[in-house]
Amino acid sequence: MRHRISDWDNAYANGINIPQGDRWPAAWVDPARHYREELAAAGRAKLGLSYGEKPRNRFDLFLPESAPSGLVVFVHGGFWVGLDNSYWSHLAKGAVDRGHAVAMPGYTLAPENRIAGITIEIGKAIEAAAGMIAGPIRLIGHSAGGQLVTRMICTTSPLPKAVRDRIANTVSLSGLHDLRPLINLSSNAKMRIDREEALAESPALLEPMQNARVTCWVGAAERAEFVRQNALLASIWKGLGAETEAVEEPDKHHFNVLDGMADPAHPLMQALFA
Repeated sequence: MRHRISDWDNAYANGINIPQGDRWPAAWVDPARHYREELAAAGRAKLGLSYGEKPRNRFDLFLPESAPSGLVVFVHGGFWVGLDNSYWSHLAKGAVDRGHAVAMPGYTLAPENRIAGITIEIGKAIEAAAGMIAGPIRLIGHSAGGQLVTRMICTTSPLPKAVRDRIANTVSLSGLHDLRPLINLSSNAKMRIDREEALAESPALLEPMQNARVTCWVGAAERAEFVRQNALLASIWKGLGAETEAVEEPDKHHFNVLDGMADPAHPLMQALFA
């Protein structure tokens, strides 16, 4: 059956297409705050660490009970225009319980910043966290954050070679890997994506760095465009020499697909630590 997208805004709209979708992101606020408070009370949370000069150039670092076995960096979504790293703190639990430190950076949002500028900021955040925690680095990002973490493992990554060489694995959750369709969204008035930036910042249009490993993970109940974007990167990068996997988690939508991050035994965490 042939299909053409006529309503681009609806094709990428999550909340209105999920039953009780207006619960998010507010549903994350209390669990995230409780987790920060719990780890801060135990001396295992370093909050608001600086990696740059701008107000949002900060990251939170959550630590396991013993010396970290490595570093996980989670990059949040919000179509590059909304939210901050405070909404997701509780999702560090899965990796922390597996003995890893977890860094959660913020970044300067559009329209104040362009996606290319956010890419540079995330590179600086990862470099700063990597300087504090030894061992392998694993990256995981959601939605716009999926674009940002996969940009880190492109040949045009802003990361220095010493940091790139430590990246053991990357997971893109509901990632946006081809930015060209997003030019059609009304929200692009804030994102300000043009064709030049789409070509330069779309991981699916770039080449993976040598020995790149990526799992593209999406909820099977997500919008068709997110499912397509998920399969797209895994397929293209497989043909360019990367080790890839595409997973559609049953019964999960764009928001609850993140839930597995809080469970150290969840298949999502198994994929990250494979």
